[in-house]
Amino acid sequence: MPAFPTPAAQPPIFRVDQVGSLLRPPALLAARAAHARGEIDAAALRAHEDAAIIEAIAMQQRIGLKVVTDGEFRRGLYSDNFTTSALTGVAMDLEQGSWEFTGGARASTLASAPRMVVNGRIAWSGLSRNAADFAFLRAHASATPKITLPGPAFIHYRAGRADISRDVYPSLDDFWSDLVAAYTAELAALHAAGCRYVQLDETSLAKFADLDIQARLHQRGDDWQKLLHLYAEVLNAVADAAPAGMTIGVHLCRGNNQGRWQATGGYQLVARTLFRDVRVPLYLLEFDSPRAGGLDILAALPEGKTVVLGLVSTKQAELEDIETLRARVREAAGHAPLEQLAISPQCGFASVEYGNPISHADQEAKLALCVRLAEQVWGG
Repeated sequence: MPAFPTPAAQPPIFRVDQVGSLLRPPALLAARAAHARGEIDAAALRAHEDAAIIEAIAMQQRIGLKVVTDGEFRRGLYSDNFTTSALTGVAMDLEQGSWEFTGGARASTLASAPRMVVNGRIAWSGLSRNAADFAFLRAHASATPKITLPGPAFIHYRAGRADISRDVYPSLDDFWSDLVAAYTAELAALHAAGCRYVQLDETSLAKFADLDIQARLHQRGDDWQKLLHLYAEVLNAVADAAPAGMTIGVHLCRGNNQGRWQATGGYQLVARTLFRDVRVPLYLLEFDSPRAGGLDILAALPEGKTVVLGLVSTKQAELEDIETLRARVREAAGHAPLEQLAISPQCGFASVEYGNPISHADQEAKLALCVRLAEQVWGG
């Protein structure tokens, strides 16, 4: 695949960012459970969500974040509000999962990612819940509001060819074409709602270095190297369709389910494709543990692009030492210009609504640590 030129549009430079999801307050989790049992209606649940989101925005702004999210408080899983609600033809199988999570504080147990099934033509539903959710966030935030979407490879990575109906899609070219059209419509709806910063969670790309995942992809008939280039092309098609003035960032991690992960391995196998071929200006990359590999891959970063260094763990409660973090930023700056770098936690705090095994106080302390680190490294 040829190297593409750096996009002309530059990202908003936030020296501190955050990946999106936040720990749900206990009252919100209780309200969601009550709604699932039919004890409160949708309007009552939304009122609980609204109150919790307003508090989350206030927390983020109080500690000095210049970009904020709604914590994904209206979602049960980070991919909700788009994959199965904004798209037709897609179902999520919660009973028969795929791609197990392991490790972390709950290493003795496994969790599975939901299996995706494509049983009809994919199309945008005509109604964006995300646009409505973003409008609420924007109305209550003085900082720049950001919304997250699952990356366009999410369905194919979770489903594989076996779970994409051959009757509906004899050719996968049509599947990808329909999917890109749906993303294009969603981005247009978000732009109309005032959104100028969208993060695509394209986590599959960071998992291709894992030998077990390579083997499982091979077993189902996929070559990870071909998928890498295919997924990059689809990412480009979606990014190219974003309205003028909208920044698209891409987040990569190795899985995040209540402190567990899916994969291990650095970015060496994907760095050149990611940085040189994918036409986005901004990357939020996990770098909090040896599983993520070294910072030397930043040497492949072209001019005009930014990497947000995910150095602070959301998977464990222990607060990182700021001097150790400063040393890691200095190391990163030995491979890429400091002005092309920023800082964040390595992932969200609650990719699933039950959250990682840390407290709300831990969460705030880690976000505040990122702010202090940025002030020390880049100044006010």
